[in-house]
Amino acid sequence: MADRIRLTYAFDAYCGWCYGLGPALRQFADGNADRIDLRVLSGGLFSGPRALPVAAYPHIPDASRRIAAATGVTFGEGYHRAVAEGTLVLDSTDAAVGLVALSRQAPGRILELASALQRVWCVDGHSLSDLDVYRSIAAGYGLDTNAVIEAFLDPATRTEAESGFRELRRLGVDAYPTLLLHTPTGIHRLGGPISSAVQLTEALDRHLAPDSAHLTTTTRS
Repeated sequence: MADRIRLTYAFDAYCGWCYGLGPALRQFADGNADRIDLRVLSGGLFSGPRALPVAAYPHIPDASRRIAAATGVTFGEGYHRAVAEGTLVLDSTDAAVGLVALSRQAPGRILELASALQRVWCVDGHSLSDLDVYRSIAAGYGLDTNAVIEAFLDPATRTEAESGFRELRRLGVDAYPTLLLHTPTGIHRLGGPISSAVQLTEALDRHLAPDSAHLTTTTRS
Protein backbone atom coordinates (compact mmCIF):
# COMPACT_ATOMS: atom_id res chain seq x y z
CA MET A 1 0.00 0.00 0.00
CA ALA A 2 2.91 2.36 0.71
CA ASP A 3 3.86 2.38 -2.96
CA ARG A 4 0.40 3.47 -4.06
CA ILE A 5 -0.76 7.02 -4.40
CA ARG A 6 -3.99 8.05 -2.69
CA LEU A 7 -6.94 8.96 -4.89
CA THR A 8 -10.20 10.30 -3.50
CA TYR A 9 -13.36 9.87 -5.55
CA ALA A 10 -15.98 12.43 -4.56
CA PHE A 11 -19.31 11.14 -5.78
CA ASP A 12 -23.02 11.25 -5.07
CA ALA A 13 -25.24 8.25 -5.66
CA TYR A 14 -27.95 10.48 -7.14
CA CYS A 15 -25.50 12.32 -9.43
CA GLY A 16 -26.10 11.55 -13.10
CA TRP A 17 -22.62 12.68 -14.13
CA CYS A 18 -21.13 10.26 -11.59
CA TYR A 19 -23.18 7.51 -13.22
CA GLY A 20 -21.83 8.63 -16.59
CA LEU A 21 -18.22 8.49 -15.42
CA GLY A 22 -18.72 5.13 -13.71
CA PRO A 23 -17.70 2.72 -16.50
CA ALA A 24 -14.52 4.66 -17.32
CA LEU A 25 -13.62 5.06 -13.65
CA ARG A 26 -14.05 1.36 -12.93
CA GLN A 27 -11.87 0.48 -15.93
CA PHE A 28 -9.26 3.02 -14.83
CA ALA A 29 -9.29 1.73 -11.23
CA ASP A 30 -8.91 -1.88 -12.36
CA GLY A 31 -6.07 -1.00 -14.72
CA ASN A 32 -4.19 1.00 -12.10
CA ALA A 33 -4.96 -1.04 -8.99
CA ASP A 34 -1.24 -1.50 -8.34
CA ARG A 35 -0.66 2.27 -8.35
CA ILE A 36 -3.63 3.87 -6.60
CA ASP A 37 -5.20 3.58 -3.16
CA LEU A 38 -8.79 4.56 -3.92
CA ARG A 39 -11.23 5.85 -1.36
CA VAL A 40 -14.80 6.85 -2.16
CA LEU A 41 -16.51 9.66 -0.27
CA SER A 42 -20.14 10.54 -0.76
CA GLY A 43 -21.20 14.12 -1.23
CA GLY A 44 -24.40 15.70 0.00
CA LEU A 45 -25.75 16.86 -3.34
CA PHE A 46 -29.37 16.44 -2.20
CA SER A 47 -29.12 16.75 1.57
CA GLY A 48 -30.77 18.83 4.26
CA PRO A 49 -33.09 21.40 2.64
CA ARG A 50 -32.14 20.05 -0.80
CA ALA A 51 -33.57 16.59 -0.04
CA LEU A 52 -36.66 17.14 -2.15
CA PRO A 53 -38.87 15.26 -4.63
CA VAL A 54 -37.46 14.83 -8.13
CA ALA A 55 -40.04 17.29 -9.45
CA ALA A 56 -38.27 20.06 -7.53
CA TYR A 57 -35.37 19.68 -9.97
CA PRO A 58 -36.85 20.23 -13.43
CA HIS A 59 -33.41 20.27 -15.05
CA ILE A 60 -32.89 16.56 -14.39
CA PRO A 61 -34.51 15.11 -17.56
CA ASP A 62 -32.47 17.35 -19.86
CA ALA A 63 -29.32 16.69 -17.85
CA SER A 64 -29.88 12.94 -18.20
CA ARG A 65 -30.10 13.27 -21.98
CA ARG A 66 -26.87 15.28 -22.08
CA ILE A 67 -25.08 12.80 -19.82
CA ALA A 68 -26.16 9.85 -21.97
CA ALA A 69 -25.04 11.61 -25.14
CA ALA A 70 -21.67 12.63 -23.66
CA THR A 71 -20.75 9.36 -21.94
CA GLY A 72 -22.74 6.59 -23.64
CA VAL A 73 -24.45 5.36 -20.47
CA THR A 74 -28.10 4.34 -20.54
CA PHE A 75 -30.68 5.52 -18.04
CA GLY A 76 -33.27 2.81 -17.44
CA GLU A 77 -37.01 2.80 -17.88
CA GLY A 78 -37.51 2.69 -14.12
CA TYR A 79 -35.45 5.86 -13.79
CA HIS A 80 -37.39 7.68 -16.50
CA ARG A 81 -40.66 6.60 -14.91
CA ALA A 82 -39.59 7.85 -11.47
CA VAL A 83 -38.43 11.17 -12.90
CA ALA A 84 -41.70 11.60 -14.80
CA GLU A 85 -43.76 10.82 -11.70
CA GLY A 86 -41.67 13.28 -9.73
CA THR A 87 -42.57 12.17 -6.20
CA LEU A 88 -39.50 10.16 -5.20
CA VAL A 89 -37.42 12.14 -2.70
CA LEU A 90 -33.72 12.45 -3.48
CA ASP A 91 -31.91 12.17 -0.14
CA SER A 92 -28.14 11.98 -0.52
CA THR A 93 -27.62 11.55 3.20
CA ASP A 94 -29.50 8.26 3.21
CA ALA A 95 -27.52 7.16 0.15
CA ALA A 96 -24.24 8.05 1.85
CA VAL A 97 -25.28 6.16 4.99
CA GLY A 98 -26.13 3.16 2.82
CA LEU A 99 -22.72 3.18 1.15
CA VAL A 100 -20.96 3.29 4.52
CA ALA A 101 -23.13 0.43 5.80
CA LEU A 102 -22.38 -1.70 2.73
CA SER A 103 -18.68 -0.89 2.57
CA ARG A 104 -18.11 -1.93 6.17
CA GLN A 105 -18.76 -5.47 4.98
CA ALA A 106 -16.51 -5.16 1.91
CA PRO A 107 -14.21 -2.11 2.09
CA GLY A 108 -12.15 -3.30 -0.85
CA ARG A 109 -15.24 -3.29 -3.08
CA ILE A 110 -16.50 0.19 -2.29
CA LEU A 111 -16.32 1.38 -5.90
CA GLU A 112 -18.42 -1.61 -6.98
CA LEU A 113 -20.91 -0.89 -4.21
CA ALA A 114 -21.10 2.77 -5.16
CA SER A 115 -21.84 1.70 -8.72
CA ALA A 116 -24.52 -0.68 -7.47
CA LEU A 117 -26.24 2.21 -5.69
CA GLN A 118 -26.16 4.28 -8.85
CA ARG A 119 -27.73 1.49 -10.89
CA VAL A 120 -30.55 1.26 -8.35
CA TRP A 121 -31.44 4.89 -9.08
CA CYS A 122 -30.23 5.54 -12.65
CA VAL A 123 -31.47 2.24 -14.07
CA ASP A 124 -34.22 0.93 -11.78
CA GLY A 125 -35.51 4.26 -10.45
CA HIS A 126 -35.69 3.10 -6.84
CA SER A 127 -35.23 5.24 -3.74
CA LEU A 128 -31.89 5.00 -1.95
CA SER A 129 -33.75 5.57 1.31
CA ASP A 130 -35.43 2.15 1.01
CA LEU A 131 -34.00 -0.55 3.29
CA ASP A 132 -34.98 -3.21 0.75
CA VAL A 133 -32.48 -1.68 -1.66
CA TYR A 134 -29.66 -2.38 0.77
CA ARG A 135 -30.95 -5.86 1.50
CA SER A 136 -30.90 -6.59 -2.23
CA ILE A 137 -27.42 -5.18 -2.83
CA ALA A 138 -26.02 -6.97 0.22
CA ALA A 139 -27.49 -10.27 -0.90
CA GLY A 140 -26.20 -9.77 -4.45
CA TYR A 141 -22.68 -9.20 -3.21
CA GLY A 142 -22.74 -12.01 -0.66
CA LEU A 143 -22.65 -9.65 2.32
CA ASP A 144 -24.21 -10.07 5.74
CA THR A 145 -27.64 -8.56 5.06
CA ASN A 146 -28.61 -8.17 8.71
CA ALA A 147 -25.32 -6.47 9.53
CA VAL A 148 -25.81 -4.02 6.65
CA ILE A 149 -29.29 -3.09 7.82
CA GLU A 150 -28.17 -2.75 11.44
CA ALA A 151 -25.35 -0.46 10.30
CA PHE A 152 -27.73 1.61 8.19
CA LEU A 153 -29.96 2.18 11.21
CA ASP A 154 -27.05 2.93 13.56
CA PRO A 155 -26.74 6.71 14.24
CA ALA A 156 -22.95 6.30 14.24
CA THR A 157 -23.10 5.34 10.56
CA ARG A 158 -24.95 8.56 9.75
CA THR A 159 -22.33 10.49 11.68
CA GLU A 160 -19.60 8.84 9.63
CA ALA A 161 -21.38 9.61 6.37
CA GLU A 162 -21.86 13.25 7.34
CA SER A 163 -18.17 13.51 8.25
CA GLY A 164 -17.47 12.54 4.64
CA PHE A 165 -19.53 15.52 3.52
CA ARG A 166 -17.41 17.79 5.70
CA GLU A 167 -14.18 16.23 4.46
CA LEU A 168 -15.11 16.93 0.85
CA ARG A 169 -15.99 20.53 1.68
CA ARG A 170 -12.62 20.89 3.40
CA LEU A 171 -10.95 19.59 0.26
CA GLY A 172 -12.74 22.22 -1.79
CA VAL A 173 -15.02 19.87 -3.70
CA ASP A 174 -17.97 21.78 -5.12
CA ALA A 175 -19.13 19.48 -7.92
CA TYR A 176 -19.50 15.79 -8.63
CA PRO A 177 -17.82 13.67 -9.81
CA THR A 178 -14.40 14.90 -8.70
CA LEU A 179 -11.20 12.89 -8.50
CA LEU A 180 -8.51 14.19 -6.17
CA LEU A 181 -4.96 12.90 -6.39
CA HIS A 182 -2.97 13.31 -3.17
CA THR A 183 0.69 13.89 -4.08
CA PRO A 184 3.80 15.19 -2.28
CA THR A 185 3.23 18.55 -4.02
CA GLY A 186 -0.39 18.84 -2.92
CA ILE A 187 -3.81 17.69 -4.03
CA HIS A 188 -4.61 17.82 -7.74
CA ARG A 189 -7.83 17.24 -9.64
CA LEU A 190 -7.63 14.34 -12.04
CA GLY A 191 -9.66 14.31 -15.24
CA GLY A 192 -13.29 15.34 -15.55
CA PRO A 193 -16.81 13.91 -15.82
CA ILE A 194 -16.41 12.77 -19.44
CA SER A 195 -12.84 11.45 -19.17
CA SER A 196 -12.14 8.01 -20.58
CA ALA A 197 -10.14 5.37 -18.72
CA VAL A 198 -7.24 6.04 -21.09
CA GLN A 199 -7.39 9.78 -20.43
CA LEU A 200 -7.47 9.23 -16.67
CA THR A 201 -4.46 6.91 -16.90
CA GLU A 202 -2.57 9.42 -19.02
CA ALA A 203 -3.37 12.15 -16.49
CA LEU A 204 -2.14 9.91 -13.68
CA ASP A 205 1.06 9.23 -15.62
CA ARG A 206 1.67 12.96 -16.01
CA HIS A 207 1.18 13.60 -12.30
CA LEU A 208 3.54 10.77 -11.39
CA ALA A 209 6.23 11.78 -13.86
CA PRO A 210 9.47 13.17 -12.35
CA ASP A 211 8.82 16.64 -13.82
CA SER A 212 5.27 16.88 -12.46
CA ALA A 213 6.18 19.19 -9.59
CA HIS A 214 5.22 22.20 -11.69
CA LEU A 215 1.57 21.15 -11.79
CA THR A 216 -0.78 23.53 -10.02
CA THR A 217 -2.31 22.42 -6.75
CA THR A 218 -6.08 22.84 -6.81
CA THR A 219 -6.83 22.48 -3.11
CA ARG A 220 -5.07 22.34 0.22
CA SER A 221 -3.66 19.12 1.60
